[in-house]
Amino acid sequence: MDFPQAELIAVNGIELEVFSAGDGKPLLLCHGWPEHAYSWRHQIQPLVDAGYHVIIPNQRGYGASSRPADIAAYDIENLTGDLAALLDHYGYDQALFVGHDWGAIVVWNMAMLHRDRVTGVINLSVPFMQRGPSEWVGFWEKMLGGDFYIVHFNRQPGVADQVFADHTEQFLRNMYRTNQWRFPAPKIGSGMPLINMAKAPHLAAGMPGELLMSDVELQVFIDAFNQSGFSGGINWYRNFSRNWEILGAYEQHIYQPTLMIYGDYDSVPKSDNLAEFVSTLSVASLDCGHWIQQERPEQTNQLMLDWLTDHYPA
Repeated sequence: MDFPQAELIAVNGIELEVFSAGDGKPLLLCHGWPEHAYSWRHQIQPLVDAGYHVIIPNQRGYGASSRPADIAAYDIENLTGDLAALLDHYGYDQALFVGHDWGAIVVWNMAMLHRDRVTGVINLSVPFMQRGPSEWVGFWEKMLGGDFYIVHFNRQPGVADQVFADHTEQFLRNMYRTNQWRFPAPKIGSGMPLINMAKAPHLAAGMPGELLMSDVELQVFIDAFNQSGFSGGINWYRNFSRNWEILGAYEQHIYQPTLMIYGDYDSVPKSDNLAEFVSTLSVASLDCGHWIQQERPEQTNQLMLDWLTDHYPA
């Protein structure tokens, strides 16, 4: 099917650019960074054919959605509040939420902050992040140093935003590759690795894997980030410390049925104790890198549909 037409929907004091298709039980698909609703293009038709109403927002900071100037506007209360308000817009009390990368982080927290709105969870790549005794950015700085991309985003505001904006196509072309390394970021040259990826066009041939989409598909992402810039999405990272404070008020547990899908070559670490935080857990792994639903669309769709049949039948 063609990718659905966008609709701007007012929610939670902002506007979200939302793509939807189908009828039936609602499924909300949440993209990661640096991505776009279009990253779920391979999942829409199979899920619609299976009888679901598929709703895919460009979350705040992305595409044509609102891009508040205040960094705190991108904290976890606002990100999950947007999704709760989106359910209200469509008249749904509950939905099943699917997330990849940062979208998975949002979905994990949606299941805690708005427990009664979430009937189930499917998350890709990023497992549940337990709130430990130390706030995350300071911990990563101590363990991984100032060149670790999340630390850099927080300690040098605006720097990466501008470099990525100045080299949008090359940055995305280097990022969207099979078996791509994200965590920790690849050590290429000196300084902040992701900035080097953006600045150095010649690195593409030496990056692991191959471009995982056509140039026509890549252009959708390029156009979107040329429109939005990168600050909105990076501001999600700049709220890790704030989110650590916010989440102290919530039980660190997922009670909803959950499917966790990993990529075997994704350098986001798999969790060895996820079952301690998730009551009803299924785990699967695919022979791919970080961009799971784009690199292995058919296998991802089959895993999702099989699990949905048991836990959220249309």
